[in-house]
Amino acid sequence: MNEKNDLKQIIAERIKEARELSGLSQGQASKLLKMHRPTISEIEAGNRNVSAVELSQFAELYDVNISWLSGQMTDPKDTEDLKQQLAFRELQKLNPEEVEKFMNVFRALHGTDKDE
Repeated sequence: MNEKNDLKQIIAERIKEARELSGLSQGQASKLLKMHRPTISEIEAGNRNVSAVELSQFAELYDVNISWLSGQMTDPKDTEDLKQQLAFRELQKLNPEEVEKFMNVFRALHGTDKDE
C-alpha cells in the first residue's frame, strides 16, 4: 500500500470509530448528515474518498477533533482522550437518578465506598 492509501484507510477507520463511540448507527449518521447510508458504508470501508467538507461534517457530528479524524494526530493517548470526551458527553445526558445508578455501578466495579 502506498502512503495515500494508508492515510485513506486511517481516515476511514477513524470515521467509523468516532461514529461507533458516539453511539450512532450508519443509518442515523446518514440521516443527520443528509447522505445515503451506503455512502457512509463506503467511506468507512475506505472505498470512497472524503471531501474536506464531509470530513468537517463528520468531525462536527461526532464531536471529535478534525486533526485526529484526518490522521494528523497519531498519539495513542489521543484515542483515549477521544473516548473519555465521548463518555463524558454521554454522561451529561443522564438525569440525576441515572447518574446515581451509574455512580453506584462505577463504585462497585472499582471497589470504592460511597462515603470515600
